[in-house]
Amino acid sequence: MSAHELALQKALIAHLSEDVAVRALLGDPARIWDAVPHEAELPHLLIGRCESRPVGADGGGVEHRLTLTVVSRFRGTEEAKAVLAAVRFRLTDARVEADGVRAVSLGVVFADVFPAADGARTYAVLRVRAVTEEVEP
Repeated sequence: MSAHELALQKALIAHLSEDVAVRALLGDPARIWDAVPHEAELPHLLIGRCESRPVGADGGGVEHRLTLTVVSRFRGTEEAKAVLAAVRFRLTDARVEADGVRAVSLGVVFADVFPAADGARTYAVLRVRAVTEEVEP
């Protein structure tokens, strides 16, 4: 199943990076990673945990639950919420594809915005649900 997970991650990064609103908030090129570079600029979006399981359907489908985390240094929640809104809008019912795998269902199913314990950063956590299938050659 690893091909589905990696393909979905590549498709999400490409799809989000193409969006003008996302780039306005996360830079150009957009700061979207699965591992944060040393001394990374803020805000940025981290693609973290990914749970997946096969779907009992034709086409070798896989259901995914991904955790995306916005990290902001802005005092208050405004910046984190703006990034969250742009990402949610861009992902809702998006049709993304990479490496022979496409998402047939995609959307944000949960969001939470909160300050770090020390108040120096604000986080927005988005839970994304996707179902992927292999593309017919």
